[in-house]
Amino acid sequence: MALILNIDTSTEICSVAIARDGKLLALKENDEGLNHSVLLGVYVDELLKENGIRAKELDAVAVSMGPGSYTGLRIGVSLAKGICFGTGKPLIAISTLKALAISVARNVDEEALFCPMIDARRMEVYSAIFNRNGEMIRDVRAEIIDPSSFSDWLVDHKIYFFGNGSGKVKEVIVHPHARFVDRVVTSAVNMITLAEQKWEEKTFEDLAYFEPFYLKDFIATVPKKKVL
Repeated sequence: MALILNIDTSTEICSVAIARDGKLLALKENDEGLNHSVLLGVYVDELLKENGIRAKELDAVAVSMGPGSYTGLRIGVSLAKGICFGTGKPLIAISTLKALAISVARNVDEEALFCPMIDARRMEVYSAIFNRNGEMIRDVRAEIIDPSSFSDWLVDHKIYFFGNGSGKVKEVIVHPHARFVDRVVTSAVNMITLAEQKWEEKTFEDLAYFEPFYLKDFIATVPKKKVL
């Protein structure tokens, strides 16, 4: 049983939660855009103070490892590692897609597969396929969605699609077995059960070498207009 700080900055949502023994104690999050560099440290500090917890009293820090926003992941992992270095506490990494999948699967009664989607560029998404136990049965990919996407899987399985990348492909993936769940978003709350499991298993990351799961290299854009 542990006191764990959970951080998710993998998408446009900045989310921080404190959990004790796998149960939510407190949550702060913002869905207004990619302003994580401003909000994240403030949220962590406020949550700890409001709940009378000092950083050194934490048992571990869990961070959403991606895939997702390159900048968002970098900010979240940097702060998580900083807290761990400063307190000597272990770092726990949680798959962003798996946390999303479990958050939906726990509310579905029928036998089905679960495909979380995180928005990338244009018609591209980061996705994987999980069974209802949270086991990944198709690997994580960055893929451009077209009408044939997932067709082989949909023949024999009902698949639930969700996440901030699913809305833009809803009209493209048309099949009787396709189910779309709206308003499923990333949140530190989704990490709590997985973080507690990893704590009990003592599955920790190497602080010196751990990096987020970016999946794709960062692409910097060059402004069309140059100011001399």
